[in-house]
Amino acid sequence: MKVNANTMRKGHILEHNGKLYVITGTQIVQPGKGGAFIQLEMKDVKTGNKNIERFRTQETVERARLDDQEMTFLFAEGDQYTFMDKETFEQVTIPGELIGDGKIFLQENMEVKVQSFEGTPLTVELPQTTTLMITEADPVVKGQTASSSYKPAVLENGARVLVPPHIESGTRIVVNIETGEYLERAKD
Repeated sequence: MKVNANTMRKGHILEHNGKLYVITGTQIVQPGKGGAFIQLEMKDVKTGNKNIERFRTQETVERARLDDQEMTFLFAEGDQYTFMDKETFEQVTIPGELIGDGKIFLQENMEVKVQSFEGTPLTVELPQTTTLMITEADPVVKGQTASSSYKPAVLENGARVLVPPHIESGTRIVVNIETGEYLERAKD
């Protein structure tokens, strides 16, 4: 489907020169002279080669039509992650590079959205937040609760986050998967 180049965002899939590219970064440039343009950093889906293309902001590009599937994460084996389609119960194995940095937050039975093009998985969209237990946290320093300082903590999946001083080991917290930041204490 044709869309304006300036509507493309990180994670979108673009069909350009007969190849599929995933957008890894965008930047709108407004030179002192002439019209503005958008610079797209793209990665070839098949080869992994990186490319930078410039388009005029009013220029149209071909955004690839993707199939969205709701899937459930089953297990990981090395850098291969297995998901199951919720409707057909078909299992799909996806390499970790398609999941990105958020793969550390994958938990058994987590619901994700897998986008595929002609049956080939391209991206895995994780939920915005997840709830995890803190396994290690520094002790509270007296008087530290008055300030807005944070202390390091280790989650059950091995990820490190900064938490408020009143959060202790064994507490379940809600974490933003995209940024890896503490959001709140879990309400369960």
